[in-house]
Amino acid sequence: MTCHKFGDKRDWFFEKPFGLFIHWGIYAVPGWHEQHQFRRGLSRQKYVTLMNEFSPTRFDADAWLDHAQRAGMEHLTVTAKHGDGFCLWDTDCTEYKVTNTPYRKDIIALLADACHRRDFPLCLYYSVPDMNQPNYPHAGRSYELPKPDPGDDPDLEKYLDFVRRQIHELCTRYGQIHGIWWDANLLQHRDPSFNQMIRELQPSALVNDRGFDEGDFDVSERDWDPTVVAVGDFPRPRQGCDSIGYESWGYRRDEHYYAFRYLQHSVDQLLARGGGYILNVGPCADGTFPQEAHDILENIGNWYSRVKESFLGTESVAGLVDNDEVLLTRNGDTLYVHQSAPLVKNGIDLAPIQVLPRRAILLNTGTEVEAKLLLLPRRYEDGDIKYLCLNNLPVNTLTNTIPVFRLDFDIFPHYCPDISRIVSTGCRNRLFPKYWAAPKTPVK
Repeated sequence: MTCHKFGDKRDWFFEKPFGLFIHWGIYAVPGWHEQHQFRRGLSRQKYVTLMNEFSPTRFDADAWLDHAQRAGMEHLTVTAKHGDGFCLWDTDCTEYKVTNTPYRKDIIALLADACHRRDFPLCLYYSVPDMNQPNYPHAGRSYELPKPDPGDDPDLEKYLDFVRRQIHELCTRYGQIHGIWWDANLLQHRDPSFNQMIRELQPSALVNDRGFDEGDFDVSERDWDPTVVAVGDFPRPRQGCDSIGYESWGYRRDEHYYAFRYLQHSVDQLLARGGGYILNVGPCADGTFPQEAHDILENIGNWYSRVKESFLGTESVAGLVDNDEVLLTRNGDTLYVHQSAPLVKNGIDLAPIQVLPRRAILLNTGTEVEAKLLLLPRRYEDGDIKYLCLNNLPVNTLTNTIPVFRLDFDIFPHYCPDISRIVSTGCRNRLFPKYWAAPKTPVK
């Protein structure tokens, strides 16, 4: 990653950027949406009865981690408490918890044990809204009740005390954890002491920007954030997230699952720009993954294992070429070309680079590809300048994946010898100075 690192134990975030996200709770029983209570307008009294049906006897923490590791994922983020208020751990703060279901076991404890055995970082999602807690000041916003229930005692300070006690439990009962993933601070309440407490109790833990201050990293959800494609590098640590299904993050029967290429693209967009990424699965009520999740994670793993070197230990070099269909990362004298946009032709031009690599490899298959310096008719105003192109690519076999190419140079092409001419004759890219400015002799 190219943004500023923390210089402490939180730097695991940069070394293990790809992880598994899990949304799981009693909403898996009806199998419709993780916001089942809110979106269906169910009363608290009706919704909580799902506790009596939650008995995930096929849940196996190690099986979840097996799925993650086969997909190339290196950390886990799980919903300890979602907006319905149901807790996946044996909290002392409410009776609305997994140990009061027929299952009775502490899910977070089981996951923490499995993660510790594998040295697999564990992060815990925590929703700020809580549709069950009587002190939460419900006002009909998203993920809230229309108004407090009879007998509730809306009191922000009491509710924040409840949150503080629960976060303290999560940070002290399960050994080392690596993050608290806040969500949906509709209250807009600011209080840095929450994150300060987390860092004091868990020095390796990162917190995101959805809690009570700006946190350690920004979150981009699905493809809703235009800044993901509008900037080259992220000025702050950034993590993207998406679910394997379009409609829901929790388990949904008859879900509309994303295409393999779409999810590969989603991962690539963040990792190639120096960010992190967590891909979500909603397990079934019995604790297993849907078959579609198996298939998707297998595909992602096959792709990621082949192109992983283009993300780890590299830097984003946005603006190096005048081609907005590709993303670029670099490690020393090696340039990685990520064909982010759909590959619709059998060639990729990498102007203004005018140097041939020693070799060019399609990482997806490990095969060499042809690299040439070519005159490009659409750049006729540049005269007789020949630009680096990847040629005769197997375009029709790459339509369902994100191709990544490795170009090994003897000396990385830091500058364009004719940059003044290119700019003066109308080349549209204006980001050259960072990478292509003056010394007139190549430097490493």
